[in-house]
Amino acid sequence: MRVRPSTRSAVEPFHVMEVVRAAAARQRSHGDMILLCVGQPSTPAPRAALDAVHTVLESDALGYTEGDGIPLLRETIAAHYRATYDVDVAPDEVLISTGSSGGFSTVLLAAFDAGQRVAMARPGYPAYRNTLHALGLQPVEIDCGSETRFQLAVEQLEREHAETPLHGVIVASPANPTGTIIEPDQLAAIADWCTAHDVLLLSDEIYHGISYTASARSAREFSREAVVLGSASKFWSMTGWRVGWNLLPVQLRRPVDVLQTNLAICAPAVSQYAAVAAFSPEATAELTRHVERYAVNRDLLLRRLPELGIHSFAPPDGAFYAYCDVSHLTDDTTRWCAEVLDRTGVAIAPGVDFDPVNGHRCIRLSFCGTTDALDEAIDRLVAIV
Repeated sequence: MRVRPSTRSAVEPFHVMEVVRAAAARQRSHGDMILLCVGQPSTPAPRAALDAVHTVLESDALGYTEGDGIPLLRETIAAHYRATYDVDVAPDEVLISTGSSGGFSTVLLAAFDAGQRVAMARPGYPAYRNTLHALGLQPVEIDCGSETRFQLAVEQLEREHAETPLHGVIVASPANPTGTIIEPDQLAAIADWCTAHDVLLLSDEIYHGISYTASARSAREFSREAVVLGSASKFWSMTGWRVGWNLLPVQLRRPVDVLQTNLAICAPAVSQYAAVAAFSPEATAELTRHVERYAVNRDLLLRRLPELGIHSFAPPDGAFYAYCDVSHLTDDTTRWCAEVLDRTGVAIAPGVDFDPVNGHRCIRLSFCGTTDALDEAIDRLVAIV
């Protein structure tokens, strides 16, 4: 018998990771690579988290933890939501996952049956679409342009639902790849619409803490029936530690817990203890300085984009991305980004990851590196356009 891959596995690759691989090869051959394609901080975990790891390594066997996470971390996250958003969250409503990606998969498995339809904005994070496909669900991508700041509107959901009923809606604020934040009244309206139509709202809030205009609001402020996805990866600068969390409505708490225990047992024990320390006041002060640097980088990028002829983008409210229309330069950004890397050493993410329909004319620029490197990268790009 010849082993054949399943139809579920026939999903698109995460093209950004292909760019990262090519950029690593460029660095080995030329030593001049600048990454503007990655969605992770260039800084390490906060000092308090690193110190906590040294302590726990010497004092704990670090075996399996409870499947839903160590109680101290769940208590810490619940307290964070009470302090930051003024919402009542009990530790039992928090479930620790292996990164927000692991939490996303188990929530989808627990909440939806095969074939059910889940809506999201396009452009959007490609793993939403690809994970839904892999789990036998139907992603419903709704075209969102600059007129809605690349975010879903209730009117769009209403039209889609009237045609064929939706079972879930994914929102992200701040969003990847655009960095836009959903206005509070808009998020409240989406939450109310989902409740009224028996549609599950999943709110990706992993970029909370990184904002430059108004702070992002949590869906938990507007609905206790929504699922909130959080992560230590972005603001807390702990991407590789793989710690995420879900805030779950009561009817999903047990099913998600059971599934996670079967699929992953638990999130990494050492990372959970590090995450507790990452919420400390001293860690928060350190991490806030990173956001201040991102803000400087954002201003630099927005000031210099016109030098590249780039005028069509939504100024990012948060996260560390700018999603830009470069149709004046190319109609094939996958090819163009490869050529730019070859000519300049600057690695850029093509838009096809985030929008398979119109992304061929767009790019995503990440500005989470150093200010000097960003400035140098733009100098190189200006020289070739």
